[in-house]
Amino acid sequence: MNIDPHPPEPEGDYTATTRHITVSVTPVYLEHQSMPEAGRWVFAYKVAIENGSRETVQLKSRYWHITDANGHVEEIRGPGVVGEEPILSPGDSFSYTSGCPLPTPSGIMRGHYVMETAGGRLFEVAIPAFSLDAPAEKRLLN
Repeated sequence: MNIDPHPPEPEGDYTATTRHITVSVTPVYLEHQSMPEAGRWVFAYKVAIENGSRETVQLKSRYWHITDANGHVEEIRGPGVVGEEPILSPGDSFSYTSGCPLPTPSGIMRGHYVMETAGGRLFEVAIPAFSLDAPAEKRLLN
C-alpha cells in the first residue's frame, strides 16, 4: 500500500445560482505544468452548469475577471466555452474543464455567462468568485 506523504489539499466547490441556473467551480493547482522558478503557476478549473429553470437556455458567451496576487487584472471575453455554445433544456447540465496560468502563486477568478432563452432574451448568469492557490512550497531545514 502506497501512501502519498504529501497528499493534495482538498479543493472546495464554489457555487452561484442565477434564475435557477447553478454554476459550480472546482479549481485545482497543476504542479506538473507550473514553473514557480520562472514565475508561472498553472491552475485548472472544472465548471458544472445545471439548468434548474423551466426554460431551455443556450450559453452564448463568457466573461472572466482574473486578479493575480499583485492586483493585476486580466479580462477575457469570448463566445461560448471550450469551443461550444451548449443548449441546456430544463434539468440538463453541462461540464467542462479549462485552465489559467498566473504569474503569482495565487489569484481570484470571477465572471458571468450570457445565456439566451428560446425566445431570444439574453441574461447574465453569475460565475462564483473562486480562489486559485498553489500549496505552500516545501522548505528544507539544514
